Amino acid sequence: QVQLVESGGGLVQPGGSLRLSCAASGRTFSSYAMGWFRQAPGKEREFVATISRGGGSTYSADSVKGRFTAVRDNAKNTVYLQMNSLKPEDTAIYYCAATLRYSTTYYAGAYEYWGQGTQVTVSS
Repeated sequence: QVQLVESGGGLVQPGGSLRLSCAASGRTFSSYAMGWFRQAPGKEREFVATISRGGGSTYSADSVKGRFTAVRDNAKNTVYLQMNSLKPEDTAIYYCAATLRYSTTYYAGAYEYWGQGTQVTVSS
């Protein structure tokens, strides 16, 4: 089992950057593929990015491709989401999630563990 805690959210102006962190408990963090999802008010949760167990494979949603990057540090039991060129439509609660069953996946139902989320607001 793993527990996930996100941090790093906040208020940022359009065009700015933020780096979200997701710290995982336990000694088997490297066994989990990780994902980032977000949910805006009144909208369904959507996939943002995923990264494989070793960090060698990453995939991002088309809406964030070229702007957001998932990176992990298995020695620190932490996965990051680097977000650049932020837009107002990126405003949402961002969640990290972990899966033992899949290498990388955009499917939310594949993830067994979820964090509580961190709010990101992009506004001038």
